[in-house]
Amino acid sequence: MHLPSAPFGGTQRARLRPADVGLPAGVRRRTPGLRREEVAELSGVSVTWYTWLEQGRKIAVSAQMVDALARTFRLGPDEHRHLRALAGLAVQRAETEVRQGEVAPRLRRLVDAAAPNAAPVYDRHFDFVAWNSTYARLRHDPAALPDGRRNLLWMMFTSAANRARMVHWEPAARAVLSQFRAAVGQRPDDPRFVELVSALTEASPEFRRWWPEYPVREFRAATIGIDHPDAGRIALDLFQLRPVEHPDLLLVLQVPATPADLRRVTALL
Repeated sequence: MHLPSAPFGGTQRARLRPADVGLPAGVRRRTPGLRREEVAELSGVSVTWYTWLEQGRKIAVSAQMVDALARTFRLGPDEHRHLRALAGLAVQRAETEVRQGEVAPRLRRLVDAAAPNAAPVYDRHFDFVAWNSTYARLRHDPAALPDGRRNLLWMMFTSAANRARMVHWEPAARAVLSQFRAAVGQRPDDPRFVELVSALTEASPEFRRWWPEYPVREFRAATIGIDHPDAGRIALDLFQLRPVEHPDLLLVLQVPATPADLRRVTALL
């Protein structure tokens, strides 16, 4: 892997004082900031390797080296991820905690503005964080789910009302299960995932039968059909979006597929 030299020019070393990293200032320091040999020592790399890095030569770069340099230069999370991306390394998305007093009201304004499209927001466990009135009227009201069970998987696999409204429930449920399985695979020891899988296994025969098949599939563009008792049959195109500032959250826009579908949704609202 080749790491461009731009982030490691003299500006990176110059912006840190020796005292910032626990080094004595010295009396004959010709340049501001850290010397190359000091950066190399603090990062656990050779002076030659670091010198070549600054010169933009093609050298072997490992994740350990990049992370060590990030610590030495005291890079923030955004700078660290950018550095890893420049080196061609995997970049982990930042995860955020949804604070009801801060993030949730902002998300509620977002989903309300999405009307007449149905719009729920889920966290990394597929728990509902926000939803608009269109979603509650057209699909299912998450507020009607029990505490601790306001979750997309719980709604899909245990709500008889939701199942009755879906024209093709099984393929939709299998698709959601496949995305859920992929998320669980990334955090198999997450307590919330462990609890949800256990509860769903007990509550749903279909979940219990399909889960051992180990279905894994990322989201694909889809259109679902809803048989609404008041509005009739409505086709919805599904779109998945992630807020840049909260990439662990997922917004799913459910857009009427045709002008006729839009008229039915609007009349319902």
